[in-house]
Amino acid sequence: MDYSHRPSAVGVAMNSLPEPIVSIDALATAIDPWLAHMTWRRDYQSWRERRLLQEQFQGERTSQISRFAGSLVGKDILDLGAGMGGFAVAAALGGANVQVSEYNLPYCQIIQLRADRYGLDVPVLNGAGEHLPYANEAFDLVVCWDVIEHVQLPAAMLAEIQRVLKPGGMLFLTVINRRAWMDPHFHIRGLNWIPRRIAEWYIARVGRSKDNSRFTDMQRLSAMHYYDYPAFCRLAATQGFATTAMNEDALRSGQFVSKKPSRRLIRSVLRRIGLETLAYRAQRAWYVGMFELVLRKECA
Repeated sequence: MDYSHRPSAVGVAMNSLPEPIVSIDALATAIDPWLAHMTWRRDYQSWRERRLLQEQFQGERTSQISRFAGSLVGKDILDLGAGMGGFAVAAALGGANVQVSEYNLPYCQIIQLRADRYGLDVPVLNGAGEHLPYANEAFDLVVCWDVIEHVQLPAAMLAEIQRVLKPGGMLFLTVINRRAWMDPHFHIRGLNWIPRRIAEWYIARVGRSKDNSRFTDMQRLSAMHYYDYPAFCRLAATQGFATTAMNEDALRSGQFVSKKPSRRLIRSVLRRIGLETLAYRAQRAWYVGMFELVLRKECA
């Protein structure tokens, strides 16, 4: 596929990234086997392209982080559970000092290939989030996108992150909503509103099971950790973190903008009658797929 004339990624100007010095072919060869089980997606081709060129689609994430942490230039960042490395490479290209810890060894190799395309030195370690091989207070920021639902012991991972963060350091992470209407992993409406045993039967029936006989990181729904918002805030507090919902903070500061015109109109009406925050919290509790959070390490 020719990517030379593709449209600019949202939030990232194409000319803001250096020209890759290594062909994308090797990266595509490494990534494609990990995407084959998702060919049922209606948007498979565009989704695959975003996976191949992840570093070009990180504008929204880097903007979110910068709003709370300031410029990323010179920041010591740990990308924990970095997946295929899109954010890690984008942050390194933006001037951050990035290190990576990733549980899936083939993903570590993909991250290295992605970094090599730009001649970047991004140290990549293969390991679990519950046991981080870093010194105390080593990082200004830790990012942890789409990870906590997959680990064995979420509390242990949060404790390790708290240890390696500097005083006042921040953890940016996503948490799957136990009451989400559309499950983010299996893309089935109402899945989280039925018992897990029935949900897994239905996943298999509609042909969306993830084949963990081929890929050891593929998990059954019952093996993953989902939370409602208050429950996760309580868990974070036990590990020394104060939690802020990034979207609610943006809403309060007038910086949250819905992508759909109809939703912008509804929010405008709700704002006028003083119900915008209440409506947002109801939606967060019973509808949204994941929470986008920033946790600040509370100083002793």
